[in-house]
Amino acid sequence: MKNVSILVPESCVMQAVADPRYLFTAVNQFLSISGSPPLFNVELVGLNKEVQLNEGIFTVHMDRCISEVDKTDLIFIPALFGDMETAIKANEELVPWIVDQYQKGAEVASLCVGAFLLASTGLLDGKKCSTHWGFANEFRALFPKVEVVDGSIITEEVRLYSSGGANSYWNLLLHLVEKYTDRETAILASKYFAIDIDRDNQAAFAMFKGQKNHNDEEVLQTQEFIENNITERLSVDDLAESVAMNRRSLERRFKKATNNTVLEYIQRVKIESAKRSFESSRKNISEVMYDVGYTDSKAFRMVFKKITGLTPAEYRNKYNKMAA
Repeated sequence: MKNVSILVPESCVMQAVADPRYLFTAVNQFLSISGSPPLFNVELVGLNKEVQLNEGIFTVHMDRCISEVDKTDLIFIPALFGDMETAIKANEELVPWIVDQYQKGAEVASLCVGAFLLASTGLLDGKKCSTHWGFANEFRALFPKVEVVDGSIITEEVRLYSSGGANSYWNLLLHLVEKYTDRETAILASKYFAIDIDRDNQAAFAMFKGQKNHNDEEVLQTQEFIENNITERLSVDDLAESVAMNRRSLERRFKKATNNTVLEYIQRVKIESAKRSFESSRKNISEVMYDVGYTDSKAFRMVFKKITGLTPAEYRNKYNKMAA
């Protein structure tokens, strides 16, 4: 029997507590129906017997306090809610228990922005991690020793698991079900909960927002120039000249400030504009391609798929009802 402890921190997302409990309880039922014994002992655990969420609208009752859990096999850290630094501070008393259980052999899985609490333990230092694409830059700023894997649905390293944004955590839950049971049971669960079991990238859902929470004035000017000239074919040399810098200095400072090279930033701005066009207009692929400054259809398709995980046609058909 595997002991599964679903942690209930202060300021967490209730659904990210309920979903893993529902899934692993359902898997026990699937196993029973097939004639196998239940595999998971699923418990909600927390610092206290009750945790109030959503400003007291919901109250979650623990099966046990963490002080009563000497050893567990798998810990789930649900997504946090609100300001991440405030949420981390509110739950700092949970950190020693998480570290202790990990050192005793437990596996630890963070769901979405639960990665912030997992990273605060120090266990992720020097390791890879996934989190919601919209919080990736804030995560990097708070935890520079952790390597964020952009666009990844699931990251696994040395008994530590993390997932991408929002409902992406279902893919991590199914991954762990498959690990502890078998592929057949995981597929059954994916069908029961209507989840695409093999989705491995959240890039198609990401919205690029240029990283501007820095104080490098020349880099900000360069970002604004790129964003205001989407239709142009921009070169790094021309951009460097526009802010009276040499190319090497601009590239170094740009990467430090934005976590993107200049070329990557140009590509992401252009592809973000193309995505919006595919979502809201009847323009064909060639028209959109020219609108964002590409003349080579092969290059455009290649960059678009690299950033979104989908071809331009797949993206348009997925997100534009008029096109579909």
